[in-house]
Amino acid sequence: MTDPSYRGQILVFTTPLIGNYGVPYNKTPINSNDVGVILESENIQCSAVVVADVAEKFSHYTAVESIASWCQRNNVPGITGVDTRAITTLLRDQGTTLGRLAVGADASLAPPKPEEYWDPTTENLVAQVSTKAPYELNPNGDVRIAVLDFGAKANILRSLVRRGAAVTVLPWNYNFNNIRDQFDGLFLSNGPGDPNHCLEAAMHLRKTLQEWDKPVFGICMGHQVIGMAAGLEAYRMTFGNRGHNQPVLALASSGSIKAGRVYVTSQNHQYALKLQDPFPAGWEPFFINCNDSSVEGIKSSADSGKKVWGVQFHPESAGGPLDTIEMFTDFLAECRAHKLQLSLPTSQPMDARKVAPRLGVETAKIETPRRVAVTA
Repeated sequence: MTDPSYRGQILVFTTPLIGNYGVPYNKTPINSNDVGVILESENIQCSAVVVADVAEKFSHYTAVESIASWCQRNNVPGITGVDTRAITTLLRDQGTTLGRLAVGADASLAPPKPEEYWDPTTENLVAQVSTKAPYELNPNGDVRIAVLDFGAKANILRSLVRRGAAVTVLPWNYNFNNIRDQFDGLFLSNGPGDPNHCLEAAMHLRKTLQEWDKPVFGICMGHQVIGMAAGLEAYRMTFGNRGHNQPVLALASSGSIKAGRVYVTSQNHQYALKLQDPFPAGWEPFFINCNDSSVEGIKSSADSGKKVWGVQFHPESAGGPLDTIEMFTDFLAECRAHKLQLSLPTSQPMDARKVAPRLGVETAKIETPRRVAVTA
């Protein structure tokens, strides 16, 4: 509910009982171990919630309120006593569907005409959820990473700072090329809606990929933006992939990922990159979905001389399996190896997995966040 990727969506929960854990106080310190929130963002991001049975009485030692009061406080409508199994069957038969909640007097009104429904995909939802100004986390980290924020989940930022990175979060359409020499790597986050609204970011990134040889990693929307920058086409799927146990097959090896292995992943995407043959020069498929054969990852090829990866799923594991969490370690290891190699008098190749082990949280200096002045 707090994941910015769900902006504009009505969430239908298939689990019968929702809310028995309650809602925690959503604040945490900002330091080398955390990023300011317990959940994935400060507020509820979805437009409405549909559950079969809501639990008014919650029981968890961190809970401070019920899910009903939380929704009411955030002005997010919800409805219960609904056969969510029937709705799920409908959605799985005809795909993601426009809808509305009709509660109270609205329930007796005639249904809207098809053209009267609001379609969130027509809007640039990324612009709504992205940060409006650059800010910095864990400034004393040993490797500097820029994050293009398309609607970043907190656990993505948390996964970077807990591995010792100094993170600068930038608006989604910020021209990273103006400041790229200040950083050791670039990360592109997840985000909501149609990736074609992010063509501006893809064009900036195309220049980055052509002229910059430092590591780049993208997740979900970030993966799609990387694909569009590489020359691939993004399309809307009839049935989006959503859930915490989606299997993907690795087609290539990279870091902790081994070709031929099936990894269990957490996914939430309505759009995907088209699988084409041949792939653009310098690129290769990285992962493919075991259920529907959709592209779940791409990477730069060995002969390209680049270190670029994009995955459609969520390695940060919130919530979901831990199979691919070490991709964050792989990315930062490559950033550290590249940084060290630049500091050497000769350009001897480095083993990324042996360079600059992750900074232990227990020894990291606690810092308060500070705004950074960045010029366009």
